[in-house]
Amino acid sequence: MTIAGDNGAAVPGLDVHHARDGLSTAEVRERTAAGRVNSVPTASSRSVGEIIQANVFTLFNAVVGGCFILLLVLGQWRDALFGLSAVSNSLIGIIQEYRAKRSLDQLAILHAAGNTVIRNGARESISSEELVPDDLVVLNAGDQVTADLVLLDGNPLEVDESLLTGESEPVAKQGGAVLLSGSLILAGNGRATVLRVGPETFAYGLAAEARRFSLVTSEIRRGLEKVFAVITWLLVPTALLLTNAQMQEQGGWAGAMGSGRWVPAVVGSVAGIMAMIPLGLLLMTSVAFAVGGLRLARQKVLIQELAAVEVLARVDVLCLDKTGTLSSGSIVFDALHDAGTAPASGWRQALEWFGAGADASSTAAAIGKAFPVQDPLQEQSSVPFSSARKWSSATFPPGSAASGTWILGAPDAVLGAPGCAEAHGRAAALASTGLRTLALVYLPAPLPPDPAVAGLPPKVAPVMLLTFRESIRGDAASTLDYFRRQGVTVKIISGDDPRTVGALARGVGFGTGDACDARRLPDDPLRLEEAVEAHSLFGSVTPSQKRDLIQALKRRGHTVAMTGDGVNDVLALKEADLGIAMDSASPATKAVARLVLLDGRFERLPAVVDEGRRAISNIERVSLVFLSKTVYATIISVVTGVLLLAFPFLPRQLSALDGLTIGLPAFFLALQPGGQRYAPGFLRRSLAFAVPAGICAALCVLAVTGYAQTWGGHSEEAAQSAATVTLGLVAAWILVMASRPLNGTKVLILAGMYAGLVLLFTVPVARDFFRVDWPPPGLLIFSTAVAAAGCLVIELVGRITRRPSTPARQNALGPLTLEPPTREGDGGTAGQSDGPAST
Repeated sequence: MTIAGDNGAAVPGLDVHHARDGLSTAEVRERTAAGRVNSVPTASSRSVGEIIQANVFTLFNAVVGGCFILLLVLGQWRDALFGLSAVSNSLIGIIQEYRAKRSLDQLAILHAAGNTVIRNGARESISSEELVPDDLVVLNAGDQVTADLVLLDGNPLEVDESLLTGESEPVAKQGGAVLLSGSLILAGNGRATVLRVGPETFAYGLAAEARRFSLVTSEIRRGLEKVFAVITWLLVPTALLLTNAQMQEQGGWAGAMGSGRWVPAVVGSVAGIMAMIPLGLLLMTSVAFAVGGLRLARQKVLIQELAAVEVLARVDVLCLDKTGTLSSGSIVFDALHDAGTAPASGWRQALEWFGAGADASSTAAAIGKAFPVQDPLQEQSSVPFSSARKWSSATFPPGSAASGTWILGAPDAVLGAPGCAEAHGRAAALASTGLRTLALVYLPAPLPPDPAVAGLPPKVAPVMLLTFRESIRGDAASTLDYFRRQGVTVKIISGDDPRTVGALARGVGFGTGDACDARRLPDDPLRLEEAVEAHSLFGSVTPSQKRDLIQALKRRGHTVAMTGDGVNDVLALKEADLGIAMDSASPATKAVARLVLLDGRFERLPAVVDEGRRAISNIERVSLVFLSKTVYATIISVVTGVLLLAFPFLPRQLSALDGLTIGLPAFFLALQPGGQRYAPGFLRRSLAFAVPAGICAALCVLAVTGYAQTWGGHSEEAAQSAATVTLGLVAAWILVMASRPLNGTKVLILAGMYAGLVLLFTVPVARDFFRVDWPPPGLLIFSTAVAAAGCLVIELVGRITRRPSTPARQNALGPLTLEPPTREGDGGTAGQSDGPAST
């Protein structure tokens, strides 16, 4: 026996033995050894090697490593502490991302699809990746098809192909039909043999364009890359200037090299170079993203690229696929409607009978829930539903509560008789609202023989009209309302009929107008942009049109997120700034999505957006501190290099200040709760504060150093201590500004920082190791006064840059509101300003 596919081609390799007992162990091994398995590489995160490479092998790490080795060779190990900091930065980054990877990979494994197959005559449960060609698969209602199959002869199945086509209307499949990967079995059960696996499947081929790897569009990543590019260009000339100045300070190149005084010159140069590099900024960014990923993982949200957390905070347009996102994809009974004639008695018992066969179709299941069997009837004969004739019937014997023949089907198929014109008109009016409509008609006598050929008798009487609708997710309305309040535009883009889309949108309180028919959308890109801005509901949208609509929104300057669960959504998910897949999504859809709602709860999205805002506001807060340090370190290095002055710090002193005023506090700040809707311009806002604050800090240090060495006549050690006091106080106030608004946790962090600065100058071991001491009274008073003036200037800079700016683009739904959802554990900071660079 052979089975023919939908195209009529015979399926080779299937005989009666296989159809009964499935493959043998030897046959499975043979196919597996040949690589013919249903495995498609869809990594959910970076590999361990990629994580190590990204955190270790960087340009700045190379510079730090070279300077670290140089100081060790010169025996200046106390001044090589920055090397330990760089190593710890890399280790923390690797550990954080690996922990996130392990957690996310475990979640991905737990949600992998499974299959029941028959091998060696016995049933086995295997993962979808273990399927091989000719495997005998057992199918039941609710199963997802994970490879291309050929249905064997037997009971017909009702299949949902919306993941492939976007159409939520079920499709009837008979023996010999091909079931494509990504389909869902709605009703019925049977057996099928595997036709194609892995890259050969239909779903994989449809997603081929979307499988090209691309990183999330990250404004923070782009901004930091620009900063690092500038630092890279400045590093070499500044290092040469600084090295020359230190050598001249030690008596010139010849004198320094001849007397051995070149070692202090090298130490001073290394101090300046190291101060310019914001080593911890990348680390804090990775930590904030990784922690965001872990927090979302606890809420059953899988982040497949950590930088996607940032995009969550920038989204201003959310595009939703209807089926599987706003609706569950299942059918529920809506209402009974008068057909224009007095209904024949027994109609309720007839509906109970149609609903009792709940495994026949999703529509029958919906009837069964609405009309549970109270008085079971035994039919005399029945005609099963067929997608060709579009109706089914049951005939009950005389004397029963529903004697006669009852026919349930599509209005066009059962209301064609002359006396059914009024009922047909009413059915058409109901269908125009987007509701699925069926008609129940009655015939006192049994049907004539072979009704499929002869057709229905002309004397059928309309009894009742039944309407059905898609089951709307209980959380859909409240979630859409949240996005509207947050100023995020929501657009529903579906492959379903526009009337169906409009009906569902009205059900969740999303407007009252009709959906735009995508078949009438213009091809001209500019007119398409106007259309996508003007409408919020779209129906009959093809997969390529979904992608075109996303592209049009992006051309208009929007940051777009797209949710979906079908292969027909793959191209749009790939094109969107952030693709979000539901738990019911096909493997190809999950592979290209940056975020997967593993439990399919649409209500997760507000918390997801809140987490993105928390992460990006903390990263922006931390960047103020690190960029300010880079600015003042660069200015001090350039000025001392040009004026041929001694660098005012030892590397160990800068390491201590970095740890107290930047490193440890920034680590805790990166984990703080709260956050507002993100406004574009991360780098501009950060530099607006960091540049003047850094200039102020540099001028303060240079003023104190110049006074101590030139006019005060103090020793080099005293000048370095005074510079350390000044920079410690000014850098601490920069951290205070970046930490606002303050809460209990932040106050403790800042108090610990100031306590650490005091201990640095009072604990003998610390004083000796870092070579600092309290400056002479006069110099101490001068340095603290200069630092106080610097803090005042930084306070003014912070107040100016904290002024809220009007968003460049407000949503058509109303003015922008900054109301992130408050969740337990937010510490009361939600909705507050995020520091000097927040808007």
